[in-house]
Amino acid sequence: MTFTNWAGNQSITPAETRTPSSPAEVAEAVRDARRQGLKVRMIGTGHSFTGVALTDGILLRPESLTGILSFGDGTVTVAAGTPIHVLNVELDRRGLALANMGDITAQTVAGAIQTGTHGSGRSIGGLADQVTELELVLADGSLVTVSEGDLFDAARVGLGALGVLTAVTFRVEPAFLLHSRREPMTFGAILDALDTFTLENEHLDFFWFPHTDRCLVKRNNRATGGQHTPGRFRTWVDEVVVENRLFEVTNRMGARFPAVIPPINRLSGLVLGASESADTAYKVFTSVRDVKFLEMEYGIPRRHLARALREVRDLMDRSPWRITFPVEVRVTPPSTAWLSTAHDRDTAYIACHVYHRTPNPAYFAAVEEIMAGLGGRPHWGKLHNQDYEYLSRVYPRFSDFVSLRNRLDPDRLFGNAYLDRVLGG
Repeated sequence: MTFTNWAGNQSITPAETRTPSSPAEVAEAVRDARRQGLKVRMIGTGHSFTGVALTDGILLRPESLTGILSFGDGTVTVAAGTPIHVLNVELDRRGLALANMGDITAQTVAGAIQTGTHGSGRSIGGLADQVTELELVLADGSLVTVSEGDLFDAARVGLGALGVLTAVTFRVEPAFLLHSRREPMTFGAILDALDTFTLENEHLDFFWFPHTDRCLVKRNNRATGGQHTPGRFRTWVDEVVVENRLFEVTNRMGARFPAVIPPINRLSGLVLGASESADTAYKVFTSVRDVKFLEMEYGIPRRHLARALREVRDLMDRSPWRITFPVEVRVTPPSTAWLSTAHDRDTAYIACHVYHRTPNPAYFAAVEEIMAGLGGRPHWGKLHNQDYEYLSRVYPRFSDFVSLRNRLDPDRLFGNAYLDRVLGG
């Protein structure tokens, strides 16, 4: 059966598909793949835009490897195929929460950490930085649990190259509310305030609407008061009607008539105006994303953020492209995971999107050239053109990761075409 990802730009027909329900069944599949001379990989829910999870060998589906396994002292252990939205609800039921997360919740926990899902945070990193323990099946079929050392730091963002994750333990904390403040600003004003906004807010996230001077800034901080939300109807209008259904219509219109995109973007910057609320943290962190798109995202040294944004804006000004999707910006602190895009440096992220029906590889390639000039690191699950030669220069522990992979999987049982390109054959 052919597997196709969410965006529809990656697909594969494996030799065999299995749905393991236990680590033992994962280990059995790994041993069978070795015996049959096949590759083996576990996919997530298909939210990667690259071919990172694909295999033409034995494809493991995550649907039966789900659920809460145990709670510890400030930790929760979940099966690797558990979707993030399920984990959020189960934690909230018990008065607990993750400290930070990205805005997409359809991913499995394993898929999210293996590709480096990060969110935005002044002092709290992405999901991989909240992991305290991993359980995984290695290429020899053995099941190991790691909570420190080289394998732990390598496998937290491991691209599935070191083993198949079967369980993940996260650090959790008492549930909390986030106060969310959203307001429009000009491009110049947000650049002038970047350092202040980053220092003064726990979670900074903003969007620039191409071909305009409009930005929409989101600042999320721990709430000191009670819960207050816009109400179900207002939330439905904002999240479902404006940000999804209407946005789908404008993207289709822009695909047929590119000249209308700049005025539509200006209108969008006005419609998505100021708002303020306080709600359960995971509801504030996450967004409804029904409009399908393709995405490229780079992590760059935070000190270069203003320069990078100006260069991207200048690129847009002199190009013939008409881009409907906003450019998204987030920040994170340094990470200790070897292949985290934030490894060993304060990081800013610049994400470029295009409507899935109107791919624009030239746009992505031109922005990528800017990011590479600043030592940027591409998100592992999002589109990019980088290879081993480039990546080995921008990750301090890259050669250590490759050496560990050579020792644990010399026959490349977990390999695929994407890993051949980014890690070497």
